[in-house]
Amino acid sequence: MIDLHAHTIFSDGELIPSELARRAEYKGLKGIGLTDHADISNIDFIIPRIKKAAEELNKVLDITVIPGIEITHVPPSLIKDTAKKARSLGAAIILVHGETIAEPVAEGTNHAALEADIDVLAHPGLITMEDVLLAKKRGIFLEITGRKGHSLTNGHLAKLAKKAGAGLVVNTDTHAPEDLIDELKARQIVAGAGLDEIEFELMQENALSLLRRSCA
Repeated sequence: MIDLHAHTIFSDGELIPSELARRAEYKGLKGIGLTDHADISNIDFIIPRIKKAAEELNKVLDITVIPGIEITHVPPSLIKDTAKKARSLGAAIILVHGETIAEPVAEGTNHAALEADIDVLAHPGLITMEDVLLAKKRGIFLEITGRKGHSLTNGHLAKLAKKAGAGLVVNTDTHAPEDLIDELKARQIVAGAGLDEIEFELMQENALSLLRRSCA
């Protein structure tokens, strides 16, 4: 199990990177993405610290820690430049906080994110087929999430992604210790979205491809 979406104390998470990584390792995860919430005000503060933590932890832990960022509630017109900045600072994976129905994310965020240099569109809510097809075209993964509220539209996303052949990943969007899950729970979340075991394995292959790229 690889989880590409988790938060530390550098945004609204409860844990420092070392504890989050250890707890994920204890759950049996092979990889964890540290992807704190950011906009242009804090992105240059967060990424170097997450990178440093990942570099040190990857020397001693069995789990791979991936330094990343989640561009969050950034106006659609600013997403592309913010993603470019994140990449220049060394973010190995870039997520954008999609148009979840649980929060007032600006309309157009999904589309703007899919036109930027990102890796995962997180919890994209009632995403359109047009944007699912754009994600497929651009090789950007769409997120099936275990986080309450955001997960309400997992079934909608799964249906469209399956029809379009778009790539999916399953993540937790962890903020607290109890948000972390093991592989069994991840399989249950995927099944709850109407997807099967083969599709779960494909999600893990997608996540593994990002993990490997982050280590290159």
